[in-house]
Amino acid sequence: MLYTKIIGTGGYLPPRIVSNDDLAVQLAEQGLETSDQWITERTGIRQRHIADKGMTSSQLGTQAARLALADAGIDASEIDLIIVATSTPDHIFPSTACLIQDQLGISGGAAFDVQAVCSGFVYALTTADALIKSGIANNALVIGAEVFSSILDWKDRGTCVLFGDGAGAVVLSKSSEPGILAAQLNADGSQHGILCTAGNVSYGEVVGDPFLRMDGQAVFKFAVNALTKSAQNVTAKAQLELSEIDWMVPHQANVRIINFIGRKLGMPTEKVVVTLDKHANTSAASVPLALDAARKDGRIQAGNVVLMQGVGGGFTWGSVLARM
Repeated sequence: MLYTKIIGTGGYLPPRIVSNDDLAVQLAEQGLETSDQWITERTGIRQRHIADKGMTSSQLGTQAARLALADAGIDASEIDLIIVATSTPDHIFPSTACLIQDQLGISGGAAFDVQAVCSGFVYALTTADALIKSGIANNALVIGAEVFSSILDWKDRGTCVLFGDGAGAVVLSKSSEPGILAAQLNADGSQHGILCTAGNVSYGEVVGDPFLRMDGQAVFKFAVNALTKSAQNVTAKAQLELSEIDWMVPHQANVRIINFIGRKLGMPTEKVVVTLDKHANTSAASVPLALDAARKDGRIQAGNVVLMQGVGGGFTWGSVLARM
């Protein structure tokens, strides 16, 4: 039987770091009051990486992809599938995946984007797993890459303190041993209004609101309930118990959400990977960035069972259970 295994990971963050104190000074110049204490207590975020103007999702994604390829020990020429999860593509088209393919100097394999906002990486990982298991691809790059700073309203304290830029990538390869054990994807389009960037370009003009808008309380409630059920369902699909999960790698949005879900699932805090203090919410990049960090520092080891989860605008959510 054919399986899919994660054989490499990589993460890249733009070099410019903006601390909470830095951001407080910036917002004060616009008449908005905040502080490191206010942000940290409510979110767990201490800093974020912000891309310089002109730096794109494809550039960040390419850097993460190269690191993941090096970690996997394979050449870019062996990749025959690239899926990029992003809500901040370089262009309307071509896809960011095609641009990354070009920047890696390869061609021929399939390349396309997935748009599921903060659930994007989980959606993309599930799609790549299915394509490898079906025999369509042998080695895949799955990338989450975002420049969320480009769609933030820096006069809206409720959203601009939450997000950062970055990219994370994994290399998937066909295997005779189980890797991706189970996946569950969901969406509820009736909830589209609680987290959205509703603007678009039409006839050469921006139509609608081009900035990210969020109902924080509604998102918190929805995320906790949806991800708790998703974790239970995907574990049952894999015929495992929640107690058999070695590590939880959740979407890095808010430490309160992460802690709440962990308690509901009975996951000890020391088994939950949290990196948002270092890079804030990087949307589709947050799960692969956290996964890479926990592999590189030795927490996640070969053979560990890892639960990866995402939840975002759409409203979308999902879980992937994998044996590393």
